[in-house]
Amino acid sequence: MKYPRINAELFSYNRQQFIAQMKDNSIAIFHSSDVMPMSADASFPFRQNPDLFYLTGIDQEETTLILFPDAPVEAYKEMLFIRRTNEVIAVWEGEKLTPEQAKELSGAKYVYMSDEFDTMLKVLMNHADNVYLNLNEHDRTSNQVPYKDLRFAQELRQRYPLHNFKRSAPIMEALREIKSDIEIELLRKSCAITEKAFHRVLKFTKPGVKEYEIEAEIMHEFLRNGATDYAYYPIIASGKDSCILHYDKNNKVCVDGEVLLLDFGCKYAGYDSDMSRTIPINGRFTPRQRQVYDAVLRTMRHATSLLRPGILIEEYHKEVGTFMTSELIDLGLLTRADVDKQNPKHPLYKKYFMHGTSHFLGLNTHDVGDRYQPLKAGMVLTCEPGIYIPEERIGIRLENDILVSHQEPIDLMATIPVEAEEIEALMNS
Repeated sequence: MKYPRINAELFSYNRQQFIAQMKDNSIAIFHSSDVMPMSADASFPFRQNPDLFYLTGIDQEETTLILFPDAPVEAYKEMLFIRRTNEVIAVWEGEKLTPEQAKELSGAKYVYMSDEFDTMLKVLMNHADNVYLNLNEHDRTSNQVPYKDLRFAQELRQRYPLHNFKRSAPIMEALREIKSDIEIELLRKSCAITEKAFHRVLKFTKPGVKEYEIEAEIMHEFLRNGATDYAYYPIIASGKDSCILHYDKNNKVCVDGEVLLLDFGCKYAGYDSDMSRTIPINGRFTPRQRQVYDAVLRTMRHATSLLRPGILIEEYHKEVGTFMTSELIDLGLLTRADVDKQNPKHPLYKKYFMHGTSHFLGLNTHDVGDRYQPLKAGMVLTCEPGIYIPEERIGIRLENDILVSHQEPIDLMATIPVEAEEIEALMNS
């Protein structure tokens, strides 16, 4: 691992929280992600299933967790299966976790080899009435690949048609929404690494630099600080491309007098940070760029203040939209007369601010969470308003990660420069 071992009490606690939601005489099964083929004999870098990681802390392929609190044998109540290694695997792939190491990482008492799973499953299924299966039920998913959990669910329903099958996803969503103290510290570390990368970018950026060179600076800082990867592929968008929301080519030359929109974050110990900043390529905002920038910054601060327990995301987005509308009028992009006549279902501000202001954050960048329930203390969301004016080649987005608390919202990125004057000062120091 590139990061210090996480306290295994976190994963033991998470498992007990899940077990507390299970019906009597039930078994729950969680699988690791597949190793995904790339081409020929190559594979994509492995990324663990976040639900399995949440329950075990194991970041290795071919891992399975079984929870069966009412099992007739103590050793069957909580079973962790890991990949069996051998000399060939050790030579070609390196060391794999030993049972002792898996116990230390997960806090699980009983660890078995993955090739024992099928035999043990037959025994356990004979004593269970209900089976909790874990599928990717994120409401924005568009995955068309038959992944491990889905294949297993289809197979198990055929093999055991008389059992009652239950969904793990609603339980996992409710648990993962609320971050523990350990998780918040991991998120803070992820944000701190992202902050270091941003400072590096501020010193590096100047006219003539290529977007992919900036990307390289970011990844350099991530890796040297123990991040395992990008949280998501970074957006390094200069000039008119700053108005493309999911720009990912990162292949243009940064031109004097234009802005550079940066949207990046790292994955550290499984947890993602997500930051957006927009900077002047030559180190000085033009008056118009600064005008738009300050409007976005005011909107971000107002939106952050709204992220409190009890508010509904839909209400929150409407309030942010109302605030943004006033800013757009002041910028001369909308008129009060047109706004007074607008269709409420299609507000005019969406022409310049077309995406949502916040999403849940955690083990995924777009993490699980119920958008139709009031916010609760312990949730972490992004706050990322933007204004995009293609005809002026200006796209401004600012984004910080916010912890909802019983008091004021807590900005996990409060130390990352966001004031225009501070950014200019750092770029010209």
